Amino acid sequence: MTYDLVVIGAGPGGFDAAVAGAGYGLKVALVEKDVLGGTCVNRGCIPTKLWLGATSAIEELHNQSKMKVASGEVNVDFTALQARVQKHLVGTRKAMGMQLKKLGVDLLEGIGRLAGKGKISVENEDGTQEVDYKNLVVATGSKPIFFPGLEPDGECVLDSDMFLSMDSMPSSLIVVGAGFIGLEMAQAAHRFGAKVTVVDAMDRVAPLEDPEVSKALRSVFKRWKWDIKLEERVSGVRTVDGKAVLTLESGEQIEADKALVAVGRGPVTQGIGLEEAGIEMQFNQIQVDENLMAAKNIYAIGDANGQMQLAHAAAHQAHYVASRIAGKTDAPYESGPIPSVLYGAPEVMRVGLMQNEAFLTDMDCEVSKVQLAANPMAQAHAATQGFVKVVWSGGKVVGVTAVGHEVSRLATTSTMIVQQGWTAEDIYKTIFPHPSLDESLLMALKADRQKVEG
Repeated sequence: MTYDLVVIGAGPGGFDAAVAGAGYGLKVALVEKDVLGGTCVNRGCIPTKLWLGATSAIEELHNQSKMKVASGEVNVDFTALQARVQKHLVGTRKAMGMQLKKLGVDLLEGIGRLAGKGKISVENEDGTQEVDYKNLVVATGSKPIFFPGLEPDGECVLDSDMFLSMDSMPSSLIVVGAGFIGLEMAQAAHRFGAKVTVVDAMDRVAPLEDPEVSKALRSVFKRWKWDIKLEERVSGVRTVDGKAVLTLESGEQIEADKALVAVGRGPVTQGIGLEEAGIEMQFNQIQVDENLMAAKNIYAIGDANGQMQLAHAAAHQAHYVASRIAGKTDAPYESGPIPSVLYGAPEVMRVGLMQNEAFLTDMDCEVSKVQLAANPMAQAHAATQGFVKVVWSGGKVVGVTAVGHEVSRLATTSTMIVQQGWTAEDIYKTIFPHPSLDESLLMALKADRQKVEG
């Protein structure tokens, strides 16, 4: 049998490509070596959010107790939480499998490799089969990467996958890497009472965000009594006598029950025949053209092409590729503004241009900003630290950044505002509910603007 579309990888991008392709009437096969859902569902986004959701009441009570309006404690059973996580993941995978079956997508379990023009091989414990395709989508995702000396040992030195599968939360934790993965998992550990140390070679936490966001986050983490060591290089971390021992290049050593190494993720693209097929690679990322095509009739989406390591970006690319294969579009791929969110408390949300990016461009930019302290919902939850910032250029909104209480709620609205390029007049065409966190975005849009200076 020759499939119209074969997809390698059943994470958010691959699964959505298969579903969209089948929806267009294509004969589709989906190849997966592990389980449906990929890293996001099974070892990343979803388990982490279940942890943060289950422990959110701990932070809420802490905030209200500071206002002297509540007291007591919230005890979260970690064993029960892990059991709930697994139950949820099993249910999610089951639902995904049922959807594939309903749409007539063939699920091929095994390792998919390119095996010549128009062919892939699928290898599992039962042997190897060859599959013919007219179009191929590579959606193999990513995995944790490590610098020499930072490799996890599965004992006290863990990567994010290992951390999420722990049987108990450690009483002390070293986090190497102050990006989104490390900070979200550190917040969960903090809520369970762990003493947290964060180490990063950069000069600020969340280094890819607006510097004001990094400053606000660090202020909160210091108030939580986290030990934050920035501009510090790690020479190694290993298990010694049942403890994680981290050694800085300065010679200083830090000890904790566990160490989480979260310095980044890299594409899973090696050993599947890409180079042999003439596909150009750079730092293991599949190079694609404006149509997300890596070679004739071969596409790469999501983390595999390295353009944006976000599940929703992969899903968006998936729909485009499926529609292109089905003949529904021949236009180049356009992502539009892509929102990103750091979850927890506080949260971080951004879409479009950030202020610190603005002065690096030739664009004439202005910024308007409002503090969350003025928002009634932030006040209601006793979580008033943070702000919403809007970046303007040519009289239009080109970016929104926010940090603070549940600012992820602003992500979709902000994305639409940036995508539509709102002007000052557009602000009054939409009614924002009162009271709501959305009003902080409205106030930021209305606030006086200041020119961005380099």
